[in-house]
Amino acid sequence: MIARTSITSLLTRSAFVACLSAMAFGVAKAQPVRGLYVAGAAGASFNQSQTVNPHTKLFAHGRDDFATGITGLGSIGWGLGDGFRVELEGNYRNNRLSRFHSPGFSSTAHGHQQKYGGMANALFDMDIGQNWIYPYFGAGIGYGSQFTNTRILGTGADKGYKQRTRDSAGGFAYQGIFGLSLPVPWVVGLSTTMEYRFYTITGHHRHYTTASYNIANPESGPVSGKRGSRTDFNHSLMLGLRYEFNPAPPPPAQKPTFSSAPAPTPVRTYLVFFDWDRDNLSDRARAIVETAARSSTSAQFTRIQVNGHTDSSAAHPGSKKAAAYNMALSLRRAQAVKAELIRDGVPAGVIDVHGFGDSKPLVSTRPGKAEAQNRRVEIDLQ
Repeated sequence: MIARTSITSLLTRSAFVACLSAMAFGVAKAQPVRGLYVAGAAGASFNQSQTVNPHTKLFAHGRDDFATGITGLGSIGWGLGDGFRVELEGNYRNNRLSRFHSPGFSSTAHGHQQKYGGMANALFDMDIGQNWIYPYFGAGIGYGSQFTNTRILGTGADKGYKQRTRDSAGGFAYQGIFGLSLPVPWVVGLSTTMEYRFYTITGHHRHYTTASYNIANPESGPVSGKRGSRTDFNHSLMLGLRYEFNPAPPPPAQKPTFSSAPAPTPVRTYLVFFDWDRDNLSDRARAIVETAARSSTSAQFTRIQVNGHTDSSAAHPGSKKAAAYNMALSLRRAQAVKAELIRDGVPAGVIDVHGFGDSKPLVSTRPGKAEAQNRRVEIDLQ
């Protein structure tokens, strides 16, 4: 009873820890098994009581009861990529005989029963829409061998009776499987598994047995014969690992999307040129201003910069007087262009006027040099 409780408690705690680990690292995306894989599992084996029906009347009829034991298996398989997979499995189970129960016969029981099997399984992995878990179920058929090595010793009125069974019997075996697979996020292709299996070896299993005397005739002396058992039903709870050699590639990580900043509004520039020391507009200059005005209304422009300039010559020589005079002249030229823009239908509120004198020449010259390309107003549509 203590062994059964401790093993069951261990399995419960291990399953709980496995679930928490999978959910904590749920970034690993579950995928159907594809291609070659190997798996292994171990856990607790629970044998149901087996009915004892001796082949002869030499031995007592009754029931064998077993304590919780151990089980383990290994398998190699192939996933078809659509949820179905097939595998070959080898398994082992070991349960201790805890009691032989027979009406009117008192005894103690010792020994164990071992099972070995080879199975061919077909399974299906269910996609339930969760990226951290895959339930699966399946069934298998194969051959199982039951090796029994037990002793039954009479007690009380039956003291002195000794029965020894040491023999193997086998037959057709089948099993049902239900499990959960939990991908391990830090190892691609590796999953932890939690499984329940129902396993049985069919038929009536007869094992060679010797006894100190015929149970029905204590005076008969040593006897031997076949002791039969049936209802060999086993339940197993297991934890394991499965590794896929060709796992489906994870879906590509989504690249973060960034909203790109709107492209800056292009600046369109028009140049209006002036005669030396003049701020009035020629016919050619008015035509350019009119073109700029039409462009400002046909496109999305929010501001119009009107910047006046002069060359480095001056009608009033002298460095200080020349600089001040050219600054004022550049501003008058800009104001003249602004007035023409307004006459051409541009709102005055969108026009900014600046004068730069001779500080920003279009063509570099020596000081005091007259240059027609520097006597200008720039209209920038922004």
